[in-house]
Amino acid sequence: MGRTLVIGIGREQRGDDAAGRLVLRALVDRLPPGVEPVEEEGEAMALMERMEGFDTVHMIDACRSGAAPGTILRLEVSAAPLPELGFQVSTHGMGLVEAVELARALGRLPRRCILHAIEGECFDFGAPVSPAVAAAVGELARRLLEELGVAGKGEDDDARGRSGS
Repeated sequence: MGRTLVIGIGREQRGDDAAGRLVLRALVDRLPPGVEPVEEEGEAMALMERMEGFDTVHMIDACRSGAAPGTILRLEVSAAPLPELGFQVSTHGMGLVEAVELARALGRLPRRCILHAIEGECFDFGAPVSPAVAAAVGELARRLLEELGVAGKGEDDDARGRSGS
């Protein structure tokens, strides 16, 4: 099946932007062997470097698409260009969208690249994670464990209890 990477993306001090990191932390002790977890802030070049050498990459991030806060999106980005969903960008002006599309243009995008996003509500500096996003963290952790073949180990209460909210 090849090597698999799960990247939790976000900035903890920016409210709901921490969603990707919180989902990863809810998963980390329950990932199957061969699945590597890593946290990133979302800078394009760092994301591209992290993806190298992996056959499958799951990226988890917060977005601002206009959907209800806590809405979970799943996009197979290896198949088609990534739609603009309001992902936060790094201080260098390039983030997740640019990382994916640059990797695609250079022929360096993993064979399977899946984006899991939680619609955020508040991205203010120093803000806490909103209740809707905190609830979605546990649900997305459960879904990812199922997708990675870890049935029965993604109980909602356990994932929510470790979400840091």
